[in-house]
Amino acid sequence: MLFRRRRDDIPQDNPDRWLLTYADLITLLLAFFIVLYSMSQMDAKKFGKVQQALQGILKGGPSILRNQQLDTLSDGHGLLKTGSLRMLQTRISDQAVQLQDKDEITTDLSERGLTIHIMESALFDEGQADLKNRAREVLKLVATDVAQMPNHIRIEGHTDDRTISNKRFPSNWELSTARATEVVRYFIDKHQYPPNRISALGYASFRPYVPNNSIENRAKNRRVDIVVLTMELSAAEPASEIDDFARQQYEILRDITQEIDSTSPWNNFPY
Repeated sequence: MLFRRRRDDIPQDNPDRWLLTYADLITLLLAFFIVLYSMSQMDAKKFGKVQQALQGILKGGPSILRNQQLDTLSDGHGLLKTGSLRMLQTRISDQAVQLQDKDEITTDLSERGLTIHIMESALFDEGQADLKNRAREVLKLVATDVAQMPNHIRIEGHTDDRTISNKRFPSNWELSTARATEVVRYFIDKHQYPPNRISALGYASFRPYVPNNSIENRAKNRRVDIVVLTMELSAAEPASEIDDFARQQYEILRDITQEIDSTSPWNNFPY
């Protein structure tokens, strides 16, 4: 026996079900935009701090962030490490061209900082460690710009692989060190460079710039390198009473950039 189903027993679709899906979508969108807004406000503040600290360093004046305490330490961004060194490199290269010394003064920017290579012919007579008259003009070009930086600088003496042996210089070690020391004395005596932010090293012939296989290459290896260390390496200099200001500025920039990195949404993006 067949029974006919009553019309009232047939389930009816709820016309308001779409409201549930719509409400869920609106809630998710609201949460999404709140998160975006909070991240943008936080990053803007941190980038503002970076800008203020950079202005303090580049202008050589005090920074409002000097005594601020931050948390995690990190290496920071390469741009913050070398930005001011790139500007220094450009100024020195331009001035070397104006003095027609571009072949005797070259620059390299690396992880340890800005290296200014000055060939022997611009500073010393061969086998000697007394500055020539022309050397003072060349060193003045470099010292004027370097003195504006808070970084520690190293003066490194280098020779070629030919041996030397006389009463004053028994070997290339003494010659390379004497040349580096002579430049250090010039920076301190003539340009009042802070003695606690400069050092001298002699490498003899063991740090060649190019292979010692020709007369031209040996001439390039007989040089003095003025190395403007990055703020990171300057702060790590052993037994060096580096400027408190310079050390604090490096640590502040390092901490701020780490905080920016740690809060960036891209760090947790599933690549």
